[in-house]
Amino acid sequence: MLSTLELRHLIESAFLPVKCCCRVESMECLQVEIFDTETGVRLLLVKGIPIAELTGNQAITDLINAIRRELCSARLAK
Repeated sequence: MLSTLELRHLIESAFLPVKCCCRVESMECLQVEIFDTETGVRLLLVKGIPIAELTGNQAITDLINAIRRELCSARLAK
């Protein structure tokens, strides 16, 4: 299992050049925020991501893809 620091780095790097901040909410969950690069406005906030479920590459990839889909939906809704 990866450390929370490694998880944060992988998730934040996956969204470059968009600003993405990944934080530990508690010892069990992560929170991901994505911001508009030009305005700094928060585009998406995902809370309650269980760290225990992010045990391998596929789980992390699935999470990143799910966040990307939510981000696309959020952008289309505006």
